[in-house]
Amino acid sequence: MAGSRSWAEGVLQLLGKMNSFHMQGSSKALCKPFVVEGTEVGMVQPRMFALLGRYPKLFQVSDGAGGRVEISSQLHSYQQRSAAIEQVLREWRQEKLFDSLSKWRNEKFSFDSLFLPPPNIAVTLPGLFGVKSYGVHVNGFVRHGHGEMSMWVGRRTESKETYPGRLDNLVAGGLSAGLGVKETLIKECEEEACIPKSIATTAKPAGTISYTYEDEWGVFPECQFIYDLELPAEFVPEVGDGEVQEFYLWPLEKVKEAISGSDSEFKPNCAMVVLDFLIRRGILHADNERCYHQFIEGLHREL
Repeated sequence: MAGSRSWAEGVLQLLGKMNSFHMQGSSKALCKPFVVEGTEVGMVQPRMFALLGRYPKLFQVSDGAGGRVEISSQLHSYQQRSAAIEQVLREWRQEKLFDSLSKWRNEKFSFDSLFLPPPNIAVTLPGLFGVKSYGVHVNGFVRHGHGEMSMWVGRRTESKETYPGRLDNLVAGGLSAGLGVKETLIKECEEEACIPKSIATTAKPAGTISYTYEDEWGVFPECQFIYDLELPAEFVPEVGDGEVQEFYLWPLEKVKEAISGSDSEFKPNCAMVVLDFLIRRGILHADNERCYHQFIEGLHREL
């Protein structure tokens, strides 16, 4: 399964897009750290500075060397900080300041002591503050008697707000406030693909991927916890909550080809999860892919 030059170039293009915040022309050099009680939790773009200056009791925006955006020390608790930021976002939505706010689903993503030193915050739209978000992605695969593997992929519904109709991993979901990683995995398996808990709990942790991209919605440092779930040959996932419209069981060669190129059918971060699977399973390695080391670097870029 050696990769062609054009296939590899397409994958590098994907990785560059998903790490655009690190690329020339991004706003990275102009951003300020977003700090909560001495802990840097995000990056704020220049377009936000004047807006945040409207709330001097909530945000302190400092200039010069060591400039930062810091939440007021008068807000002592996780709940106070989270509520204050949510109120600001509601005001901005009423003013129609950001397109992303019109699609706000009121879902809170937690940035608490699970991954950062406490105390911290919960943010509903992390991109506006460049706060890292976390998710869980599951590679569902089947081993065949002759030693080859196939992978289950899902097609997102056309009603999805992001990447409608694109291919996805078998199961994927963001970590919401109050749920742990394995809890989220089991929940998403049941809801998205009707995978019972007895099977979902056999998923094996397989590391993480990290990347940071920038678009009109903000800065997005993301970390995805990856699990591999070997499914019985006779098991067929079923459409659950409507996030996915259909599931396919594809040979790995077909999945591999589908993750590359500007016209890739895959949601970009899901393509990265597949790429990571191919590397970890030894299907892509240094002797059959000249860009092997670049692939690994692109899958693990921290903010």
